[in-house]
Amino acid sequence: MRRGLWLSCRPGLARGRGAGRGFTLLELLVVMSLMSLVMLAMTSALRTMAQTEERVDARVARADDLRSSLDFLRGALGRVAMRKVPMQGGVQGSPYLFQGGGDALVWVGIMPARFGAGGRYVFRLGPESMPQGQMLTLRFAPWNPMAGFPDWALTDMRPLVQGLTGFSIQYEDLRRAPGQWQPDWLLRADSPSDRVNQFPGRVRLLVQTQQGPWPEVIIPLRVLSSSSSSLGGFTVGGGGQD
Repeated sequence: MRRGLWLSCRPGLARGRGAGRGFTLLELLVVMSLMSLVMLAMTSALRTMAQTEERVDARVARADDLRSSLDFLRGALGRVAMRKVPMQGGVQGSPYLFQGGGDALVWVGIMPARFGAGGRYVFRLGPESMPQGQMLTLRFAPWNPMAGFPDWALTDMRPLVQGLTGFSIQYEDLRRAPGQWQPDWLLRADSPSDRVNQFPGRVRLLVQTQQGPWPEVIIPLRVLSSSSSSLGGFTVGGGGQD
């Protein structure tokens, strides 16, 4: 009787004992389900952020490769030397060491000093099949005035574009047909002797890759006179005296 009276006089104590009973199984399941949804949302957000970062890094790397390749090409094509074939007959009927095809370009030019030792080199720009896939490459070797084009398989090579799916070169004659692009530029031995018409004024490169097409690349050809003993001389394609 006294114990019941004592408890009835302290209702808060009785309620405190009842409140410490804990969570039910259903409540725990609800909480665990909510936590799982929150963790799933956080994992999905982190994965999306990681994929976005990878795509951004890939685009930055692609832009860097594009800029580096274009700098190299503009430097190498910036000064094309008018060198004649040392032997009679020429290269495919051309009196000059220059071949402009639809998918490859071969010329004698000046190696940019920041990319090599400088001086005159023979270059070949075109696609090649590599173990890792199709690739746009630039092959080069020091120019030998007593020889024609070298064996390209034995020359140095700089990869310009990986994952190549399409490539073509077009040529423009600024004096005869400005604004009209030709699919090739093969000189002939009976071409006019005027040096202005012996080389194209500009070339246009159309590049397709697995990541998408390159922006249209147009490079002026500044042709050096074969009679010039220095790096200056006659130019074409908007250039002046070097």
